[in-house]
Amino acid sequence: MRVYVPLTLPGLAEAYRTGELGAGPFVAYAVTPGLREWYVSDDTEELEYAALGRAALASLRLLAAEPEAPRRRVVIAVDVADRAVSADPGRGPGPAPGEVRVAGVVPLGKAASVHVDAADAQADVTAAAEALPAADGGDDAAQSVVDGAEDHELLWFATQEIANLVGHGD
Repeated sequence: MRVYVPLTLPGLAEAYRTGELGAGPFVAYAVTPGLREWYVSDDTEELEYAALGRAALASLRLLAAEPEAPRRRVVIAVDVADRAVSADPGRGPGPAPGEVRVAGVVPLGKAASVHVDAADAQADVTAAAEALPAADGGDDAAQSVVDGAEDHELLWFATQEIANLVGHGD
């Protein structure tokens, strides 16, 4: 199953250093029945893009909690065994659309691609991270700022480019 793991650049650097995406369980996003119902589409590519978008929003939440991290959203697309993925029934009234838990250690070598904001997105991503608490509280203007980060498409990178993304390239 393809899952989308939200990270920050420091989180990506840690994954590069250790060769794995955490010890699990950790949150990721995937095409689930809940996402299909929420997004109302049968197009697989659209659903994958929606799961990527949910992970990008989760990355923004990680950035809001890590003020020292560079203001660029990071998502890793990784293929894991179906048995390693489960819905997350233990959080609130139910998981967010597409939210799953991935159990066990996931080697970074299982990654299919990395998606990262371009440098020109940093101002909007910074503003969105700062506006998240107000947006979560129902502030429409703050939600508009958060939505502004979504105007920036995440760039696609091959896994061989991770070293350069985290500053360890030659």
